[in-house]
Amino acid sequence: MKIPLVDLKAQYNSIKDEIDEAIRNVIENTQFILGPEVKALETEIAGYCQTKYAVGVASGTDALQLALLACGVGPGNEVITTPFTFIATTETIIQCGAVPVFVDIDPKTYNIDAGGIKQKITRRTKCIMPVHLYGQSADMDPILELAKEHNLKVIEDCAQSLGAEYKGKKVGSLGDAGCLSFFPSKVLGAYGDGGMVVTNSQETADKLRMLRNHGGKEKYYHLIHGFNSRLDELQAAILKVKLRHLGQWIEQRRYKASLYSRLLREVDGIVPPYEAPYARHIFNYYTIRVNGNELSRDKLKEHLNSKGVATAIYYPLSLHLQAVYKSLSHKTGDFLESERVQAQVLSLPMYPELEEEQIEKMAEMIRESRR
Repeated sequence: MKIPLVDLKAQYNSIKDEIDEAIRNVIENTQFILGPEVKALETEIAGYCQTKYAVGVASGTDALQLALLACGVGPGNEVITTPFTFIATTETIIQCGAVPVFVDIDPKTYNIDAGGIKQKITRRTKCIMPVHLYGQSADMDPILELAKEHNLKVIEDCAQSLGAEYKGKKVGSLGDAGCLSFFPSKVLGAYGDGGMVVTNSQETADKLRMLRNHGGKEKYYHLIHGFNSRLDELQAAILKVKLRHLGQWIEQRRYKASLYSRLLREVDGIVPPYEAPYARHIFNYYTIRVNGNELSRDKLKEHLNSKGVATAIYYPLSLHLQAVYKSLSHKTGDFLESERVQAQVLSLPMYPELEEEQIEKMAEMIRESRR
């Protein structure tokens, strides 16, 4: 039995006619860059995320970098964030000329520990960048309170969490800007790269529109140095189709996650994902923690892979220990929770089309690995 980590073909087959028509319309209209599909998607995403504005860009990574620049982050600044995330979070900070400052994670949610942020704030701190990891919101109220107290920007990394909620509010709508990724494996994925920044600030949105399009408001007239980072019209058309199904897909993910958790809750050494009382998890990834004495994460991964089950490790080495950040002078032991988690997390297959029988069989494989 082969079970992929994500089954994009099954998703395509379920909406094939809608997707094919959307692609055909764009090709027939021959407007491929910043056309009506991008504009319409921006309006729809802003409405979905409960924000006033949305600006489409070329990738989730670009969304982070352009949001940082639009919020005034630059050389000499520090940005507080988590060491347990994809490197795009921090490489964009570096590319703006700023320095990432790490705070350890909450061992239950794997998101930044809001209680550890205050002691890392200095006169150089410009911004806090929480990451809503795996599809669950970070604890935002204390972060927003600190930001207000110290006049800091808050940029939410929502690459894995579009549709997730914090106390009834959509992630991305809480801080100064929220950054979305439409990488194909995301809960709302394009057929290539794509990203978006959502915000309630007209000033930030105007700056983002200039930054994504060579620094100008009109062609050949440039006010600032910008980038070529425009969301593709074809991708926008595809995403518009998928957005219509997003609510249903999230409910299916939540149901599949609840089935996984019910079957795994009593398995010794397996810790299912924790959903915080303030959060509505969308399970972009279903990530368990393997912390039993008799079974290692790597052995379980090998066992499942031998049975045809694809798995992934997000992430095997915390950012403070990566060679690229040697200049920050961190060492093993600096962020203990992040370091414990990196050796124990394992993401199992998760997608709306995943069958209950497949989940039951994977749960049995995991129990079998304990015998």
